[in-house]
Amino acid sequence: MQEKRLFLLDAYALIYRSYYAFIKNPRINSKGINTSAVLGFVNTLEELLKKENPSHIAVGFDPQGPTFRHEAYEQYKAQREETPEVIRYSVPIIKEIIGAYNIPIIEVPRFEADDVIGTLAKLAEKEGFDTYMMTPDKDYGQLVSPHIFMYRPKFGGDFEILGPEEIKAKYGIESPEQVIDILGLMGDSSDNIPGCPGVGEKTAVKLIADFGGIENLLAHTDRLKGALKTKIESNREQIEFSRFLATIRTDVPLTFDEEALRREPVNAEKLRPIFEELEFRSLTERVLGNKPASTTMPKPATQPSLFDQAEQPESSETQAVQPAESKLTDIHTVPHTYHLVDTTEKMWDLAALLACAPAFAFDSETTGIDPMSVELVGLSFALKEHEAYYVPIPDDPQKARETVRIFKSALENPASLKIGQNIKYDYIVLHNYGVEVKGNLFDTMVAHYLLQPEQYHNMDYLANVYLGYKPVAIEELIGPKGKKQLSMRQVPIEQIYQYAAEDADVTLQLKNRLEKELTREKMEKLFYEMEMPLTRVLADMEITGVNVDTAELKSSSDLLTRRMGELEQEIYQLAGTTFNVSSARQVGEILFDRLKIDEKAKKTKTGQYSTTEEILEKLRSRHPIVGKILDLRGIRKLLSTYINALPELINPRTGKIHTSFNQTVTATGRLSSSNPNLQNIPIRDNEGREIRRAFVSDPGCLFFSADYSQIELRIMAHLSGDRHMIEAFREGSDIHAATAAKIYKVPIDEVTSDMRRKAKTANFGIIYGISVFGLAERLNIPRSEAKVLIDGYFESYPQIKEYMNKSIEVAREKGYVETICGRKRMLPDIHSHNSVVRGYAERNAINAPIQGSAADIIKIAMIRIARRLEEEGLKSRMILQVHDELNFNVPVDELDRVKEIVCREMENAYPLQVPLVADYGTGHNWLEAH
Repeated sequence: MQEKRLFLLDAYALIYRSYYAFIKNPRINSKGINTSAVLGFVNTLEELLKKENPSHIAVGFDPQGPTFRHEAYEQYKAQREETPEVIRYSVPIIKEIIGAYNIPIIEVPRFEADDVIGTLAKLAEKEGFDTYMMTPDKDYGQLVSPHIFMYRPKFGGDFEILGPEEIKAKYGIESPEQVIDILGLMGDSSDNIPGCPGVGEKTAVKLIADFGGIENLLAHTDRLKGALKTKIESNREQIEFSRFLATIRTDVPLTFDEEALRREPVNAEKLRPIFEELEFRSLTERVLGNKPASTTMPKPATQPSLFDQAEQPESSETQAVQPAESKLTDIHTVPHTYHLVDTTEKMWDLAALLACAPAFAFDSETTGIDPMSVELVGLSFALKEHEAYYVPIPDDPQKARETVRIFKSALENPASLKIGQNIKYDYIVLHNYGVEVKGNLFDTMVAHYLLQPEQYHNMDYLANVYLGYKPVAIEELIGPKGKKQLSMRQVPIEQIYQYAAEDADVTLQLKNRLEKELTREKMEKLFYEMEMPLTRVLADMEITGVNVDTAELKSSSDLLTRRMGELEQEIYQLAGTTFNVSSARQVGEILFDRLKIDEKAKKTKTGQYSTTEEILEKLRSRHPIVGKILDLRGIRKLLSTYINALPELINPRTGKIHTSFNQTVTATGRLSSSNPNLQNIPIRDNEGREIRRAFVSDPGCLFFSADYSQIELRIMAHLSGDRHMIEAFREGSDIHAATAAKIYKVPIDEVTSDMRRKAKTANFGIIYGISVFGLAERLNIPRSEAKVLIDGYFESYPQIKEYMNKSIEVAREKGYVETICGRKRMLPDIHSHNSVVRGYAERNAINAPIQGSAADIIKIAMIRIARRLEEEGLKSRMILQVHDELNFNVPVDELDRVKEIVCREMENAYPLQVPLVADYGTGHNWLEAH
């Protein structure tokens, strides 16, 4: 009789793990679909079935909608970024595959997969099963018993089985159940469980080892001393609440059906067509035993496939994309010559070679990822394909600078082309070692971004696609992320030099391929005259940084924290009772059951009222409590995201924040930023605007801000050629009042503020392809009125409608649209059979040329302004770029000159049919200037 062994898989944990395992080398099939998450999950499942041959098996999924933890704590998992699109569209496919494997899927409303698996594991234990919970999640350790085990995938393959002894040894505890107490104290950042502030894993483990559990700890805080005692005593309720959140439930309403969980044979008829369409060729052969007859399953005419895509025009990229499971060459299979340059004599010889070379690739190895704070570990160079050099940099700062100085003349040679992958990073690192990289630049990451803006641009992916090559992964040197990960300084030089030299070599090879692509796509001018000069401008902006007034932030933090307390009391007074304002469930009950502000309020599938920001905004006018709740949520987010976070971003060496400007992220060509994300700083409410007050000028300087006025509308007027809109802009009219006058057929001096507001919403909404329904929702007006408004808009500006239709036609014909400077936005979904997907592509066909042209124009202005400031020897510096706004740190005596330069260059960046206008302001901080 077969031993009863039940395997329970934590679906989302494994799907995310699969997705990120391929993040540097995603699996893209010939249709352009990223199959990484699906392939990784299926491979993991296959390995499990083959290795363990379970008698019973099931897969647990999180439900759609909130769980009981969200109901109790609104901020539960609130910090998590939006689910990657690849995972969103992969989940239904994975569920279909699981069904074809005849494996049951268990999903229970209001309960996470953890709770479902925990409950099944305990029920199975009573029925004589040994249960293995397959997950990388450490929280499951609390469930382990003599017959319940964690079955954890290991980095690099294989699995690790953790039973009671392993869990107890890992934490130094007496019982696995004490994991709950440890999590309650230390919190869990991945789930946004707060724990006790200032208590990490080490302290939490020691406290539980000493006291046995949270209950006993809180009962005997007199045994604690100093700051730790204060922390524990002042956070009693939060610790207990965190323990509640961290506890995996084992009482989910489930029945244990042994037969339903029994492993069944795979349904080959269902599985084969799925694998074939995904192009899992070798997996099909391995699982189903024979080669598929075709690579694409026939699609029924009545129902589009999950993967339905428009036919793609041939390009070198689509031809080069490797099948999902094709074999790639690597450092062990491709002949190469990599040199370790470890003596001064060898270094000077290499420097002489570089100084004479018309072009060379280079790369820096460092101790981290922040270019303003890292130390150099080494430099690598390549002058021809398959040959590269690695120069180790000493640990001693003085000797490090002396070594780098050997290569200074070569790197600062204005006549040679410098090639890199994310070259801005290396530029900044070398600046901090006294080297200014000069000459023309070629960044392979940016080159590919121009060619394929919505693809990946990391070196591993590019090497896979263009070279059929798999570079050495950094994890092979320093290990996976975590406490045990090494720094590059700790890796033996024999290992580093092969890895680092390979980076320079691969970068050079990619440049040679991508350069031909840029020429073929007629994008050399955009690359060499805009994007590459901009890279240098952005690097200089990051190096300069911006001052932040920490005293102002502290004052704002104290003020807003007090305001939160006041708002809570006002909310309680309006509600007539106290409740947990952070609980979405309790907020819903107060608003809709107690106060009855919306008799038609709808509940989710879990029986809970939805209280999202979108829904509450529509109800703001119904009752004053709604506005108070929204204000409270806004302040809480403001504090956690910016006011309390900004001081942590200050560089201790410079005393400034050095924002990272991202050149290869948005599909439209616009810049983005991170650490902090400047684009998301709120500007519509007073509290949000106050954040800008903390960004201040240097001593003796002023903050100068210049912002394009209505640039997207001006570009739309230019692209459409609409004479009415062009005329309004040329006359300097209030464009929104002029639009209202035309739509409502009244003289411009009779336009009311309400008319102007509606016309302004239409003006900006049309750019983004707003629908009648969308406009009605945004303006809170009947759909009939919204239709009249949109019809009136197109009647007033008929050529705009023609432009929109023409843009869609061009996209259908070419598969892409272009900006005024030739930047392309690929739109493969423009022919999709799915109307929602196709509609999204059509809106992008209208909007991308407008947004992308706005990006082109401000980039041209930035390059010209930076050049003028340098040519005139001014000390003023460009420090921030946000949307259509540029910000400068300007010595007082240079203000008039800088104002003239900036406005002239911004307003003359590109010859449109309408004038470009830049509004400007000055002050001692960003708020005053803006």
